[in-house]
Amino acid sequence: MEASKSLTTFIFANGSTDDGPLVQRELKAAPDAWVIAADGGARQAHHYGLRVNTLIGDMDSLDEDEIRYFVGQGAELHRHPPEKDETDLELALLYAAKQSPTRIRLFSALGDRLDQTLSNIYLLALAPLRNLDVRLVAGKQEAWLAYPGKVTINGAKGDTVSLIPIAGEAAGIQTEALYYPLRDETLTFGPARGVSNVMQTNQATVQLRSGVLLVVHTLGRA
Repeated sequence: MEASKSLTTFIFANGSTDDGPLVQRELKAAPDAWVIAADGGARQAHHYGLRVNTLIGDMDSLDEDEIRYFVGQGAELHRHPPEKDETDLELALLYAAKQSPTRIRLFSALGDRLDQTLSNIYLLALAPLRNLDVRLVAGKQEAWLAYPGKVTINGAKGDTVSLIPIAGEAAGIQTEALYYPLRDETLTFGPARGVSNVMQTNQATVQLRSGVLLVVHTLGRA
């Protein structure tokens, strides 16, 4: 199956495995997903028993035997020089966007390096991803960016939702079915007012007039 014909693309970064209920739900929902590994992310895909379709990066996290193994299993190799402007994960996301999938799910993007974790979250804002359904999934959490308009959060009563402005202020925010309502209000970069809200039904909505929000949905009370 060609990447351009896959409705869902899985991208594995070289971070923590972060297995959990939301990860398993996504993996089971798209058994025919196109699998892209950002360098050492190939090990993470292998951990879940997935075959890597595209291996991309400077290959500084895999040894040559591992590279030969994944290529031998059918992975198409896109090797880039170490001296580059983009991270391996950024290259993977840009490549995925060119294939025009309906959904992109990003796994193993968190880890013990704060700079890499923040950078990976910010990559969700890449311009080619703007009109795609792109979510970072880890354990029992999922995160995505909300732009002006209306966003629906599907979960369960009691789930935790955090709304974090990441590009200055986010204005005109209105929420429905969250315990702490926002009524045409503004969240600014710095204060943590939008953190740890609670879903009151199985579905909540967030609408904003301007700005960008990082939406973090956690199963249950965080």
